[in-house]
Amino acid sequence: MTTLKIGDPAPAFTLPNDEGSTTALADLRGKNVLIFFFPKAFTGG
Repeated sequence: MTTLKIGDPAPAFTLPNDEGSTTALADLRGKNVLIFFFPKAFTGG
C-alpha cells in the first residue's frame, strides 16, 4: 500500500454513487473534485 502525501494525485478508483450507478475518478478529469470520507455509523473512527 502506498501512502499519499498532500498534493499527490489520487489513484484511479471507481465508487458507487447516490444514483445507484458508479462514478470513476477518471470520468471527472479536468473538473474540481472534493473527496470526502467518513466512518460508517457506530464504528470507531
